[in-house]
Amino acid sequence: MPNNADKSLYQKHIPIVTRSVKGQFRTFKTAVMLLAYSVYFLLPWLPWQRVSAASQAILFDLTTRRFFIFDLIVYPQDIFWLAMLLFIAAALLFFVTGLVGRAWCGYFCFQTLWSDLFIQIEHLIQGERPARLRLKKQDWNLEKVFKISASHALMILVSLWTAITFACYFSYAPSFVTDFFSGTGTSGGYFAVLVLTVLTYMAGGVAREQICLYACPYARFQGVMYEADTLAVTYDIKRGEGLKGRTIPIQGLKTHEERVAAGHGDCIDCGFCVQVCPTGIDIRNGLQYQCISCGLCIDACDNIMDSVGYPRGLIRYDSERNMASETPHAPKVMWKRFKVIGYAGALLLMTSVLFYNIGTRSDTEVNVQQVRQPLFVLLSDGRVRNRYQIHIVNKTETEQTYQVTVKHIPKDALDMGNIPEITVRAGKALAVNAKINLSYELAEKTHEFEFEITQVSTGEKMELETSFNSPREHD
Repeated sequence: MPNNADKSLYQKHIPIVTRSVKGQFRTFKTAVMLLAYSVYFLLPWLPWQRVSAASQAILFDLTTRRFFIFDLIVYPQDIFWLAMLLFIAAALLFFVTGLVGRAWCGYFCFQTLWSDLFIQIEHLIQGERPARLRLKKQDWNLEKVFKISASHALMILVSLWTAITFACYFSYAPSFVTDFFSGTGTSGGYFAVLVLTVLTYMAGGVAREQICLYACPYARFQGVMYEADTLAVTYDIKRGEGLKGRTIPIQGLKTHEERVAAGHGDCIDCGFCVQVCPTGIDIRNGLQYQCISCGLCIDACDNIMDSVGYPRGLIRYDSERNMASETPHAPKVMWKRFKVIGYAGALLLMTSVLFYNIGTRSDTEVNVQQVRQPLFVLLSDGRVRNRYQIHIVNKTETEQTYQVTVKHIPKDALDMGNIPEITVRAGKALAVNAKINLSYELAEKTHEFEFEITQVSTGEKMELETSFNSPREHD
């Protein structure tokens, strides 16, 4: 019997050295990467005129607890929006996965984007795959030290700027960068940049596919979102293996017709599809959870098929149902399915609710709280007094003035001292005290009334119903 005591609990990490490839999916990946990096690295530097905060288009101001997104200002009270965004993101992920598998992982995931960039850095400095493999095997000398050091130094530099850019979203970018490099920045800023630099470098430059295979939960539960009609990167095993399996194109087995006549498939066993895979799998072994659907193996196989004169599509995006059919049709997105339509419906509904909520949000948030210690006060002239606290939040970028009146009770019952109007600064909140004094007879008849708060500049009125406590209710 084998000795299980010698078995390791962990799989040994075998570094993956990928080959570069040209093709439509590689071009698309590069385009997405350039677009994503342009948005991420340039957005904090986009100016945007503001009155009560730094003139920056995207700014998550933790000091004043406000998030500025162009002309939209998000407050802690808008936490509902965050919940909706998380739901929309999840629904979108499920919807895309149901249609085209792990397309998010292959093209848009942050881990993929930064790992792809770091792999390109290695290609640039260390050379193509054969040169990098030779470099790994050779003894340490000046060439190896220089190339590996230069590669990782550039990765660390990219990681540093990634971390600095992330911090810029939470502070005024020009000031933060100036203070950071002049040594006058805050300790929290330096600590955040250090942690993010290390994490980015370790995830994209060292761990790479290990994050996708072992740390990311999406790889594990994606199977429940796959269906027989879901498009995924697939190897056409019937065409590739034939009756006698794959073989190299030797004499008598070079043309497509010769291979078909001999019973061999179109796969010439070049291994190019494995060499370009960023997670190191062999797609010819079938659908695997490690596959991130990046399509690079499709480009690699198509290039080989072109070079030997065979039809393209040996590896392609296709569905399990279509591949198993006797007469497969051209691959296409099959969206008329209950699960996919359900995801789309939930996505459309929640997106509509979010945009409606944002579009109809008032520039002012008001709430009234009754002071209940004591519930009421009986004045010497026989009147009954209740006390209230009115809390006003000005969500605009300019100072606003408000007037407070009452409805369903006499106007002179409101006593706010010598405060005819309330002025609230831009992006600030203010709490004011109000007293309601009613005659004993009227207090006995009054159970509810309304405060009416009017924004002077726009004329917008906000009515808040509240209760009134009287002695009779507590006899």
